[in-house]
Amino acid sequence: MPKIAASLSGPRARLVLAGLIVAMTVSGCSQVRGRQGYVVDTVLTDAITPGVDNRESVERTLGRPTFVGQFSDNEYFYLARETRQLAFANPRPVAQMALRIRFDPAGNVVAVDRTGLDQVSKISPEGDKTPTLGRERSFFEDIFGNIGAVGAPGTGGPPQ
Repeated sequence: MPKIAASLSGPRARLVLAGLIVAMTVSGCSQVRGRQGYVVDTVLTDAITPGVDNRESVERTLGRPTFVGQFSDNEYFYLARETRQLAFANPRPVAQMALRIRFDPAGNVVAVDRTGLDQVSKISPEGDKTPTLGRERSFFEDIFGNIGAVGAPGTGGPPQ
């Protein structure tokens, strides 16, 4: 037993221990890839042609849409997003596709619109406070500020 304890206390043991710590730290920093929504096949999405395809051919080619238009069923939406995440950081979008297919009342494709990552907005909240317009009041002004401003208590309105 004394030989084992002696072999773990030298500079070589410190190097091995440091290597293990670095390996465990680096393995936790790997990138996580995520996909959400429709799995895009560019050959199939490019095959949808206005004036040629109809609602049934679109569903056979691309499958059921991610969602149908809110106000009428003459629009199909196919949404796809790919994200990457480093360790415990928030995921960030790497690729995105929004495909909108519009139909006429007869069910024929009228237009095919595509948007990508250029439509993604980054929203940065202001902080813990919501900025408001108007006066800045203290805690006690908020609590006691309306005393006497409306009228006598119990009368239901301003004094006559």
